[in-house]
This record gives sequence, C-alpha cells and structure tokens, in this order.
Amino acid sequence: MKVRLWGTRGSVASPGPDTARYGGNTSCVEVRGPDGTLLVLDAGTGIRPLGRALGTSVRRIHVLLSHFHMDHVQGLGFFAPLYDPDVETHLWGPGSTTLNLRGRLMRYLSPPLFPVHLRDLPRLVLHDLPAGGFDIGEFHVRSDRVCHPGFTVGYRITARDTTLSYLSDHEPALGVPNFPLCANWTSGHALAEDADLLIHDAQYTLAEYERHVGWGHSAIEHAVAFAVQARARRLVTFHHDPAHDDDTVDRLTAAASRGLPPSLAVTAGAEGAVFEL
Repeated sequence: MKVRLWGTRGSVASPGPDTARYGGNTSCVEVRGPDGTLLVLDAGTGIRPLGRALGTSVRRIHVLLSHFHMDHVQGLGFFAPLYDPDVETHLWGPGSTTLNLRGRLMRYLSPPLFPVHLRDLPRLVLHDLPAGGFDIGEFHVRSDRVCHPGFTVGYRITARDTTLSYLSDHEPALGVPNFPLCANWTSGHALAEDADLLIHDAQYTLAEYERHVGWGHSAIEHAVAFAVQARARRLVTFHHDPAHDDDTVDRLTAAASRGLPPSLAVTAGAEGAVFEL
C-alpha cells in the first residue's frame, strides 16, 4: 500500500513559516491499495488539498473518521469530491451511546456551523462502524476504541502482507505510573502489534504531558515506548502540537530516537511524506 500524509498537526491548524516543513494542516492521511482502493483517514484541514489533488481521477472514496473533535472533521465540508455527483463518497465513523454517525455529523454539517446540510450532498453513503473487522476493496480494516475523550477509535489496515496502524489521538499512558505496563493492559496495543507503519499521536514533551494528563494525547517518549512494545517497524510521529515549530519537532524527534532498538525507525510526520509498504 501507499500512504501519504496531508495533515499532521494537532488541535488547530497552524500555518506559517515556522511550521512549513512539517505542515500546519490537521489530521488527514491518504491510503492507496495495490488494486487502487482509496481510503482517507480523518478529515482535518488536510483533506481540502487532498480533494483538489484527486481531480476527476477517482469515482469512489472511503473516508474513515477516528472521532469528531473539530481538528478531525473541520475540512470535511471543503472536500471537493463530496459535491461531485460523479463521485461516491463512503463515510465511516463511530456512533455514540445516544447518536448514530448521521446524527453526530449533522451537528457540524448544518447551520449555524456550516451553510450546507448533510442531506444536500449528492452521493454520500454513511456507515456506522461495525463491531470487529470489515473489508473495503482489497483492505481488511479493524477498528477499536482507544484512550481519548469521547468515543474515539484507532484503525488497523491490512492489504496482502502489509499493515498500517493509525492512532492519531491516543493517551495509552493515562493512569499508568510507569509506562508501559504489559501489552494486555495497554490501550491500542492490538491495533498496533507488529505493524509495518504506525502513525501515532506524539503531541507533547514529557513536561507538557504532566500538565495535560487526561487530555487524550501522548508525549513523544510515550509514543516511542508504545511502538517498541508493539514491535512496530516504523513509527511516524503525528498530531504535532500547534505551538511546536519545525525546529522543536526536529529536536524532540532526535531526543526520543536515542537508544532505540535497530528494529524500529522513527520519522516525524510531515505533510507530503509518502511511505510505500
């Protein structure tokens, strides 16, 4: 599969000269299968340039949402294929105990937050995430709840012999005095185990994390420890803090990468980066 990052920033878009290398758009990842199936993970502001880049070459798109915080759905209304009657867009996401996917989306795609109603989009197909795994084209997709405020899921996506794990907003160290504990007690472990590519929340430094416990995000050191525990082959740090400029991301990545086992590579997620699995 081919994976391209379109938005790697967390919480709020932060464009500017100090974030140009890693990007200011919020969460969005394009995944292409060997047979051409297109998945889009999350609909942050990065989905707008992705929509422009797709042009008229695609007739079916599957967008998989992890949750409904604004930095993960804010770009959805600006995704050009949603308005193209020749494109069938399938939107997958978690419901809640009180609202299904349609009900949750209507809170954003309707006035006063947005001028276009969900019902006015021409070829939108909604899917409440099923329990366990499901297939989209050549992909086998598994979703499961992870530790983040609200009903949030991570994804494990497999095509042939390769696996991508996507845990964009994740706090596996919550309530753990010495992270990590055993795998069975670690949020998200089953989704990330033996992944060829793990895209994981790395928003904070350890000092910042101490001031934000319970907010649903990881220190970069926790992301690295999680990747080692899960035996992932490559970690791509994600959901960079909007207050971290490019030099800060460089410094944090270099520090967290010291002493790693040779089986794990760590890369800071940057807009435009492409990974071939």
